[in-house]
Amino acid sequence: MTEVTQIRTAAETGLGDLFDRLKGGLPGDVAIREAALAGFRERGLPHRRVEEFKYFDLRALMREAAPPAERPNATEIAKAFNQAKAFASVPAYRLTFVNGHLAASLKEAESFPSGIEVVPFEQALGEGHPLLASLGRVEVAQGNPILELNTAFMNDGAVIRVAAGATPDQPIALRFVSAGETAFSTATRVLVVVEAGAKVTLIESHEGPDGLANQTNTAVEFVVGDGASVDHVRFNGEGADVLSLSTITATLGADVSFSTHNALIGSAAARHQVFLACKGENSTVRIDGISLLRGRQHADATLVVDHAVPHCTSRETFKTILDGETTGVFQGKIVVRPHAQKTDGGMKSDALLLSERASMNNKPELEIFADDVVCGHGATCGALDDELLFYLKSRGLPKAEAESLLLQAFVGPPIEAIEHEGVRDALVGRVEEWLAARR
Repeated sequence: MTEVTQIRTAAETGLGDLFDRLKGGLPGDVAIREAALAGFRERGLPHRRVEEFKYFDLRALMREAAPPAERPNATEIAKAFNQAKAFASVPAYRLTFVNGHLAASLKEAESFPSGIEVVPFEQALGEGHPLLASLGRVEVAQGNPILELNTAFMNDGAVIRVAAGATPDQPIALRFVSAGETAFSTATRVLVVVEAGAKVTLIESHEGPDGLANQTNTAVEFVVGDGASVDHVRFNGEGADVLSLSTITATLGADVSFSTHNALIGSAAARHQVFLACKGENSTVRIDGISLLRGRQHADATLVVDHAVPHCTSRETFKTILDGETTGVFQGKIVVRPHAQKTDGGMKSDALLLSERASMNNKPELEIFADDVVCGHGATCGALDDELLFYLKSRGLPKAEAESLLLQAFVGPPIEAIEHEGVRDALVGRVEEWLAARR
C-alpha cells in the first residue's frame, strides 16, 4: 500500500519548527504543551474539509507563521498605553497586555481591592499555581485546534481570582494592545476563577494599528462557583490586517448568572469561539455578539453550549452587518445531555447585507438527548427594509442618516443586554463611529 504524505504549508512547517525551538524556554510543564500540539502535528491547520472550519479555512488564511512577540520595551509600552482607548472612559481596575505580555509590572494590580488576586500567567506556570488545575476542563472545547495552539505556545497572561462573596465596585478591565513595527504572533492565556457568591463585571478590549499582519491567539477561561454572577464584555478593534483568534470557555456551578458579549469591528479575519458547560442546576446563560464588517473582512462566531444538568436556561443572540465584500459566519450548537431535563435553550442569528457582494453563512444546531426540554433556533439574512427607509426619508432624514438609525436599531438588543451602563454607552459610541465612517 502506498503511504500518503501530507504536504505541509509554510505556516504549518513554521509553527512546528517554532515550537521545537522554543519549547525548552517556555514556562511550565512541556508535556502539556506537547500533548496540546499532538493534533496539529498529525493534521496540520484546520481547513474547509474540517466541518467546524468549513467557513473559516485557517490553513488558507494563515499563509506563514509570524514570530512570537518579544517582551515590549518602555517606548512600546508607552505608545500602547496611548493607543488603548476602548472603554477608557469607564472607571475600572485595569490590567494591560502589550503584544501579549503583561505590561512592565503589576503596578496596575496594586490598586485592586481586597478580594481580587492577580498573578502573572508566566509566574503561575513557573510555580505550578494550584488554580491552573482548572485549565482545559470544558469537555466540548477539548480537541479544538485554535485552543490547542494557544496551549502549546502560551507564555503570558494572568490568573485572576475573585474571592467568595466579593463584589468589586468597578469592572476588571483587560486591555490587549499591539505596538511595534513588524508583525508578530501572541498566545495569551487568562484564567478567571470566580468563587461562590461573587459578582463581577469583566471587560476585555483588543486594539492595535493598521498595517501590521499580526496573528493573535487569546484564550480567556472562566470557572464560576455556585451563586456567582459574571458579566463579560469583549471588544475587538484590532488593526485592519490582523488575523484574530479568540476563545472563551466557561464552567458554571449551580445558580449562576453568566453573560458574555462580543463586539467586533476590527481585524482582517477573526474567529471568536465560546465553549460553555452548565455543570450546576438553575443557572442562566446569555451569549451575545455583534459584528460590523466592511471592506473584505471575514468574521466567524462559533459557540457550543453544553447543558449537562437539568433546569438551566441559555439564550444566544448574534447580529451581523455586512458591507462591501465581507463574509460572516455563525455556527452555534446547543447540546442537551440525557439527564438535563427542563432545559430551556434559544439561539438566533440575524444578518443584514448592505452589498450584493457580501455573504453570510449560518449554521445553528441542536443536539438533544433529553425529552422534557424547550429548545429552538433560527437564522435570518436580508437587506434593509425599503418601506422603513422610505418612511424615515419622507420625514426629512438624508438616506445615510436614515440607514444609520435602522442599523443602530438592528444591533441594539445585544448591546442593551449589557448590565453596566458605562460599558454599554462605550460600545454604543463605537457603533456610532463605525456607522458615521460609512456615510
